[in-house]
Amino acid sequence: MTKNQEPLLVQGFFHKPTSSVSYVVAAPQARRCFVIDPVRDFDAVSGKTGRQLIDEIIAFIRQQGLTLEAILETHVHADHLSGAALLRDELGGWIGIGNGINDVRRHFANLYEKDLQTSKETEPFDRLLNDGDTIGTFPLTAKIISTPGHTPACVSYLIGENLFVGDTLFMPDGGTARCDFPGGSAEQLYQSIQRIFSLPGETRIFVCHDYCPNGRDIIWKTTVGDERNRNIHIKADTTKEAFVALRTARDKTLPLPNLMLLALQVNLEAGLLPNPNTKGIRHLKLPLDCF
Repeated sequence: MTKNQEPLLVQGFFHKPTSSVSYVVAAPQARRCFVIDPVRDFDAVSGKTGRQLIDEIIAFIRQQGLTLEAILETHVHADHLSGAALLRDELGGWIGIGNGINDVRRHFANLYEKDLQTSKETEPFDRLLNDGDTIGTFPLTAKIISTPGHTPACVSYLIGENLFVGDTLFMPDGGTARCDFPGGSAEQLYQSIQRIFSLPGETRIFVCHDYCPNGRDIIWKTTVGDERNRNIHIKADTTKEAFVALRTARDKTLPLPNLMLLALQVNLEAGLLPNPNTKGIRHLKLPLDCF
């Protein structure tokens, strides 16, 4: 933060059913904000969607007198439904994601028997973001840092001295993201984390999930320095070979996220639900025997 720049406000919203964290990042004096990784409530048993967490975010933004400038996704989430479209409908702003989204679409096009490639006219995201882009206007700007590995579309957002890393890193006692989804790569994740580790040690990191290892309380903020020194999967001196071996072995033991096959259909469309049929009912597909 420069001498004349106002401090940024970061407010997290924890979604207990999916252990996810959504963020409002605001420049209070300028009365503008970003929202990062908003979650739409969804019960897979009943098929019922909800908006409790989205409504909490909306209430906060209105209470603070903020204008929503952008809704930013760190990646295509596999464990929850995005609430980005809901927020855009309610408060305006544009929806952005890393341009690696097209690689993710290619990996899942056959699974859903759908041409997921888009044109400028049909792209559900308002902006596809490139490594090194800067978005927003002073004092609320974000630099895009491409951090693939968990998925090809993963990006981190550096906003002031705050870095929003999605699933690339968890809290130090939680480790790192899995890399066994289609298009994932432990080698890429290692290189992405090196980019994060190259930032100043005092840079604050905000994670997308906290699973409360060993029953501790929820925490979603750490620092680059703390991750370098204490991350249980990768420290400053961890070699690529050691990390790839650890990550690959661990991924073989992990089940798929409960909502993955349903969530991807929504999240590849920027959080838009499928159009209803003639009876007013929306449907999601559940591919069988694919994993």
